[in-house]
Amino acid sequence: MTTSATTHNGLRLIPFHGLRYVPERVGSLAAVTSPPYDVVVRPDGVDYLESADPHNIVRLILPQADTPDARNDQAAQTLHDWLAKGVLSEDPEPALYVYEQRVGRLLQRGIIGALALSPADAGIVLPHEDVMPHVVTDRAGLMRATSANLEPLLLTYRGGDVSTGAAEVVERTARRAPLLATTTEDGVEHRLWAVTDPAEQDAITADLRHRQALIADGHHRWATYLRLQQEHASPTPWDFGLVLLVDTVRYPLQVRAIHRMLHRLPLADALAAVEGSFRVRPVAGPLPLALEALGDAAERGNAFLLSGDGTFHLVTDPDRELLDRTVRRDRPAAWRRLDATVLHATLLDTLWGIPDTPDQITYIHDAAATVAMAERHGGTAVLLHPVREEVVRSLARQGVTMPRKSTSFGPKPATGLVLRSLDRPDSD
Repeated sequence: MTTSATTHNGLRLIPFHGLRYVPERVGSLAAVTSPPYDVVVRPDGVDYLESADPHNIVRLILPQADTPDARNDQAAQTLHDWLAKGVLSEDPEPALYVYEQRVGRLLQRGIIGALALSPADAGIVLPHEDVMPHVVTDRAGLMRATSANLEPLLLTYRGGDVSTGAAEVVERTARRAPLLATTTEDGVEHRLWAVTDPAEQDAITADLRHRQALIADGHHRWATYLRLQQEHASPTPWDFGLVLLVDTVRYPLQVRAIHRMLHRLPLADALAAVEGSFRVRPVAGPLPLALEALGDAAERGNAFLLSGDGTFHLVTDPDRELLDRTVRRDRPAAWRRLDATVLHATLLDTLWGIPDTPDQITYIHDAAATVAMAERHGGTAVLLHPVREEVVRSLARQGVTMPRKSTSFGPKPATGLVLRSLDRPDSD
């Protein structure tokens, strides 16, 4: 069937022929997977993953070359070679995929499929963060060159009765023998099943067509999907994008903060610039103890933890007049109170005068890695406390986006378990 992207009132998820690693052609499935591209700490993380297996997926999502065009060409050639050599192969039947992650007491299950694209004003897929144009350009070049969706976005939705519809199919499928199972180095167990039965696929799609999704992780890739869709006359496979949909009624996600490392601002200068406008006080380490102090302070208002020389400093209680002067007033109160809002409008833009560019700011998901990088480079680590999911969803429903890289939902899907080629039509 064709991949027409006709208008629907809700989510429209369709099966596709997944591209997957052939286990016999790689060292192990765990060794060829990677975190999402923006979680990999470069260059150390890329080097480590490349050394894990010559076919690690990082060679596709973060190719290493001197120019963007060379990187994209390299990724395209690598994908072509792996397909030709049987390292990757296409599943014979179009499928929706049930994906499970388990670590300790945490269990998450969702559905991977090709989702019809829709603009934010359609109210079907809700973004909650702004994006950086240069990142979208980078991802678009890579996706255009490889003609593939290399990793799924993470989207959440609020499901219904677990005994019917998509939830029932997910739970029933998870009782079967999986298509693949592996445990990655971080201790997370991953299992994947293919849902190829048309009746089960129909039950999933019928349930989802009335639902709305929130982008939990992958705003830049979603923006990339939309940009590339505009380059192709519909109907084409570019009208759809690879996603993982998780019902957070059944499987609530964890929400973490994304931290900032300021390359050209020494910690002493950062602290001196905020004196008099914020309350600044040292707190005891090590890092886990300092993060506890940050969490306690965040319950009472805006709070940031700064580090970079082995010490930790809480920055809290911003001057109200300064906030009124620096934070835009045409947004809801919940947005104006966000730590990320105050960080960008009041600290970065006003007191520190730091532009939001890659040579100035690195966004890192792990607090310890942020602190370590700041200490290596003589910069400042700015650590934030997570935003509650209900705040994120409420703002998204109002059509209000948060500052870029405000949240990190998880667990994130492993990259490399299933890919989607854009060189052939999906099933609709």
